[in-house]
Amino acid sequence: MKKTIVILTCAVLLLTSCAAEFNRVLKSADNEFKYEYAKQMFATRKFNQAIVLLEELVQMKKGTDQAEECLFMLGMAQYNNSDYESAAMTFRKYYQNYPRGLYAEQAMFFVGQSLYESTPEPRLDQTPTVGAINAYQQFLDYYPESSRRAEAQDRLFELQDKLVVKEYLSAELYYNLGGYFGNCNYGGSNYEACIVTAQNALKNYPYSRLREDFQVLIMKSKFELAENSTEEKKVDRYRDAEDECYGFLNEYPESKYAKNAQEYIKKCQKVTKD
Repeated sequence: MKKTIVILTCAVLLLTSCAAEFNRVLKSADNEFKYEYAKQMFATRKFNQAIVLLEELVQMKKGTDQAEECLFMLGMAQYNNSDYESAAMTFRKYYQNYPRGLYAEQAMFFVGQSLYESTPEPRLDQTPTVGAINAYQQFLDYYPESSRRAEAQDRLFELQDKLVVKEYLSAELYYNLGGYFGNCNYGGSNYEACIVTAQNALKNYPYSRLREDFQVLIMKSKFELAENSTEEKKVDRYRDAEDECYGFLNEYPESKYAKNAQEYIKKCQKVTKD
């Protein structure tokens, strides 16, 4: 028990001492001393302290060679401190101020990285994901030979896949809503909304790993749309569904949904051949 009390006392004294030292540095008028201390805090991963000092030094060192390093260090400190929104803004500011600077390539890369780290899961709004994609694409356009090229491309594909998943979830939701008309405007259909959403996704992401899944939703939606159509539209919609099924079988003859497609065709032909 006494040993524990001694350890806790020493820890408190050490923290108090460190806090007092940091306050002395913060109040100091010696910017060079602050600069060296900020670098020490950054190197020892005490990012909160480093950020406080660097935010001040960025202004105080303006016009000097050290200002560039301070600004980049500030961005990295924010990034390592998981303040990704601030980090992205700082890295953008660095690149705008120092487009040919020593850390320009890294700054542009970490704009994308910062935005990537703050992207939400696919069910949520994907505006940050689009921003991260644009940032990575800009990096690849400006630095096509960068050693980080492969990493940026991998992130880019991962983010694009997230957008595809978002589109798939939207299309799937429309299909699952089926005949529910509560969210349909102007007499529209959830099945039609599913078809349009899936077709647009295929147009925008033709090589997506979910390509077959989108095609399945389109095929199933077209059949359900025919099943639930008025008499004057029924024949045409069954024909459209039948054509979709044949197209699906041509593209995915070994699909686990091939049997579904064949069953749909039989049902469609009962109407289209009468």
